[in-house]
Amino acid sequence: MVANIFDGNSVFEEDYLYFYETLLTLERTQHEVDLICRLLDLQAGMSILDLACGHGRIANQLGARGYHVTGLDATAFFLEKANQDAASNGVKVEYLQGDMRSLPFSERFNCIINCFTAFGYFDDNENRAVLTQAYRALKVGGKLLIDIQNFSRVLQEFTPELITEREGNYMLARTHYDALTNRTHTERIIIRDGQVRRGQYFVRNFTFPEIRDWLLQTGFSEVEGYGYDGEPFALDSRRMIVVASK
Repeated sequence: MVANIFDGNSVFEEDYLYFYETLLTLERTQHEVDLICRLLDLQAGMSILDLACGHGRIANQLGARGYHVTGLDATAFFLEKANQDAASNGVKVEYLQGDMRSLPFSERFNCIINCFTAFGYFDDNENRAVLTQAYRALKVGGKLLIDIQNFSRVLQEFTPELITEREGNYMLARTHYDALTNRTHTERIIIRDGQVRRGQYFVRNFTFPEIRDWLLQTGFSEVEGYGYDGEPFALDSRRMIVVASK
């Protein structure tokens, strides 16, 4: 097996956004922001960190609602796009380039969000370090929201090969599930504008009891699980949304 070394710049870049932005509609984003506001009971003036904010689709919507938002991501291309979209819509969001495993914050935020399966790309020690860093960055009484895949749905709907087409361009994802490590390994092949590009990544999968225990071991006092529409988490929930309180 290939070593689990994650290179975000080879995975989350312009090709990624090109193929996925058609799925990340404004309607979907507004639904997710509404749910975030409800599950975190966001109040006016609260400070929020969007951890692995990508191109700012969630952060900019939260900023438009008047919250004090900081977005952190490792990918310069995404941050440039996030800043451009914020400026064009008159939204104020602070964007920073950084590594979620080493955050420059201590007890600064009321809430931290991590959306669209942006957690689990490192080995277990480093994934735990992300939770520790988030815990440190939260104020006492703050909350962490993590939106990841529902592992039972991953297994039920597992597709070894998936082809995405847009405007005559193609993204092929070949995925293997490793039951010994509970990781999915994906090789991604992009065929676009006559060019072929390849990348690969691993994602750690979690059951709710496992991620709950990790969070409790980090120091969080209470952990709750929800589905994509805010219902109590269940085996057939579309997503797994975890809310942990400090």
